[in-house]
Amino acid sequence: MVKRRKNNTKKRRNGKGFNKNGAKARKINASTVYETCTEQLSPFGGLLSLIKFLDLVRFKEIFDSTYLAPHRDPKLGHHLMVVGILMLLFIGFNRIWHFTYIRLDAMLCGFFRLTKLPVASTFWRYVDSLGINQANSFLKIMSTLRERVWQLCDIEYYRIRISIDTTVETIFGNQQGGRKGHNTKYRGKKALRPILCFIDETREYLIGKLRKGQTVSGKEAADFIKKINDHLPGCVNEVLLRADGEFLSWQSVAACIEAGFDFIIANKGCEPPFDPNTWYRPWKRKNIEYNSCIYQPGGWGAACRFVVMRIPKKEAKKPGQAVQCVLFEDERYQYRIFCTNLGGKAHKVISEYDKRADVENLVGEAKREGLDAIPSAKFKTNYAYFQIVMLAYNIWRYLKMIAQLLIGDDHGPQVGQSAEGLQGIMNNTIRIARLKLLFIAAKVVKESNADKVKYSTHDARTPAMLHFLKFIDKARSKIRPWEENSSWPQRFSLPSC
Repeated sequence: MVKRRKNNTKKRRNGKGFNKNGAKARKINASTVYETCTEQLSPFGGLLSLIKFLDLVRFKEIFDSTYLAPHRDPKLGHHLMVVGILMLLFIGFNRIWHFTYIRLDAMLCGFFRLTKLPVASTFWRYVDSLGINQANSFLKIMSTLRERVWQLCDIEYYRIRISIDTTVETIFGNQQGGRKGHNTKYRGKKALRPILCFIDETREYLIGKLRKGQTVSGKEAADFIKKINDHLPGCVNEVLLRADGEFLSWQSVAACIEAGFDFIIANKGCEPPFDPNTWYRPWKRKNIEYNSCIYQPGGWGAACRFVVMRIPKKEAKKPGQAVQCVLFEDERYQYRIFCTNLGGKAHKVISEYDKRADVENLVGEAKREGLDAIPSAKFKTNYAYFQIVMLAYNIWRYLKMIAQLLIGDDHGPQVGQSAEGLQGIMNNTIRIARLKLLFIAAKVVKESNADKVKYSTHDARTPAMLHFLKFIDKARSKIRPWEENSSWPQRFSLPSC
């Protein structure tokens, strides 16, 4: 008996890409014909998600009721001028003159309902009119926006951790406020020294200020800590504040105690005496010891707890060379000392402080997003622009949070497959999120007397983008959480019209 068998028994595998309408391969070579088209194209198709997000959180409502307008009255209005600058930063351009490259972009012109945007000098003159009052207004806008996004994402933290850090912005001109100080990259150059404060749970910017390029004083640190309570969402009742040694002073410690914060601040200048009999080693395989004591430094109003870890220094020894003995025992160790009001074992307190290291990544990311751009010689203008940059930074954070919420709400294989392109977006940097949610080619067309945005079916990111837009539209069709009589402890409620 002869059995007939097919020669090719290999199973066909489905393509992994988005292949709704199969197309023939293109043939592009040096002789390919080229020409222009009359359709409006945009490389920033993801701006539609930003436009929908601003409508979802009712950004214009927040802006109109919170923003303190400058003396300059632009033709487009204050709201559109600020949103235009936010879109410039959202795209990734951090200089005002970069408007030259996006004046004719179809998505931007469609949002502003113009054939082309105003020249870059129009936005520059508006930025030049901003000052300290506008900067404080942007902080209030961010506080209200934060609370609304937390309600949309069903976030209700009872306790949060806040990390404070300073950075250096080198200046190369005659900008006001520049001082010679701590500048590791450009030693001897003048710089500004801003303070930034981040929420560790959501990695968003909470509060900050642009400063002169000098060391933070105790009074200045205390005033900054006192302002934190004014920007916390209503659901937050407990705060753990972590800062480096530049913030250690009695004024800052007293401000934390007065505000009801738990705190861990690195030591700078204090020399607390530790009992030599109370050193302990929590891990047998690690030659690291911990200790704690209650100590009142000179000039302080009360005694505080200090915790310490000591690490043995590695003594380099060459072959045939005797090791020189140290005179004092303390010279054999490297010490890390912290001031805190937390109880518990010393090693657990220091381990909690070490989690603050991630704030360095957040500060670096904020500087890449435009914090290093110093547009004016006026300090007040740079102060306001600093807050606009951080508002754009927070908007990217919120879009990433909503994308993460979308992934968590997906049910079923078809929905999960369409949102596959958004996987891991919360853990990636804004640079990667910009590739997934912004730099998507789009075509703006008019059909049935209505404008429409079309995305390519050959782009692997299109399914995730469409699913993300549908998710925001679904949220826009519902009543906003802050408009309901919910139990969420709302704090920044706007006056009813």
